[in-house]
Amino acid sequence: MYMSVTTMSHDAIASNDVLENLTTAVVVLDTSLRVCYINTATEILFEISQRQAEHIPLQTLLPGEKRLINSLRRVVSTGQALIEREVHLFLPASGEVLIDCAMRVLDIDQSYVIMELTQLDYQQRISRDENLQTQQQVVRGLAHEIKNPLGGLRGAAQLLERQLDSEDLKEYTRIIITEADRLQNLMNRMLGPNQHPEKNDTNIHEVLQHVRQLVDIELDERLKFKVDYDPSIPELFADFDQLIQVFLNIVRNAVQAMKGVGLITLRTRIKRNLTIEKNYYRLGVLIEVEDNGPGIPEPLQDSLFYPLVTGRADGTGLGLYLVQNLVQRNGGTVSCHSQPGQTIFSVIFPLELGRERQ
Repeated sequence: MYMSVTTMSHDAIASNDVLENLTTAVVVLDTSLRVCYINTATEILFEISQRQAEHIPLQTLLPGEKRLINSLRRVVSTGQALIEREVHLFLPASGEVLIDCAMRVLDIDQSYVIMELTQLDYQQRISRDENLQTQQQVVRGLAHEIKNPLGGLRGAAQLLERQLDSEDLKEYTRIIITEADRLQNLMNRMLGPNQHPEKNDTNIHEVLQHVRQLVDIELDERLKFKVDYDPSIPELFADFDQLIQVFLNIVRNAVQAMKGVGLITLRTRIKRNLTIEKNYYRLGVLIEVEDNGPGIPEPLQDSLFYPLVTGRADGTGLGLYLVQNLVQRNGGTVSCHSQPGQTIFSVIFPLELGRERQ
């Protein structure tokens, strides 16, 4: 008979509420490496419930995983804690993830082994978001500084044009005016929308269906859409028009990458235990736009949301920068995972007010 953590003494796991609210995945095993308890973050990571996981061998959750199993056996035999860093873990439900794993013996009313799994891509996303915010502040400041002399340059060219009699010379002033206007427009786009979000209760599926209809008009039957919606998702408090712009940009990027031929999947899911900009949320909504195109070149992946970064000869590199800007204005976060044959843009919005984490 295996004893669940939930049956241990109250003092031992007055902890249960604490464990359930961690964003770190926690697994408690007996000394034969059978699962006794998993917290909510582990349920999400492995896509399995506590009831389904209880009493099963860890090898069932991690088929083919040898490095962690051997380390856990060493912890059981020696009683010494171990940390395995940058483990490439294959999960049947979600594929490969990169984790750090801390393991130690836990003595309560009998011996257990506790594992803490920290997803490194999650930590990297937080770091990347902070870097992007710094980049955005620099870019906005630079754009403001460039706009002012551009206005003076255009005005001087107009005054000069009025003084010229030669049409040949006027052609040069027209070029100056045209290029000044083009740069002014580019600066306006880099500064992003001027208006604050007009947030209201917003049905995310209405947003996605509207985007799909807009794109469908521009394409033919060689490009297909697939929807995989969770109908239980409540309404978001967000700007409807700005969300349309976010997902329209992402979907059109996918269409251009696939040259109008392929499959785009729109997917929604509930997410639990989120941290966005150091605020903790119990619930959020995940929206994924997946395509089966050629993928994003690896050198571009780390700087994808930076301004003026593009893989297309005719691109401005502002589309995804503006996506990032609009998502943040509506309290969310955006990320991308890409490999040949599969690119997934993931946008997460909270469904409640957050608590700041120190």
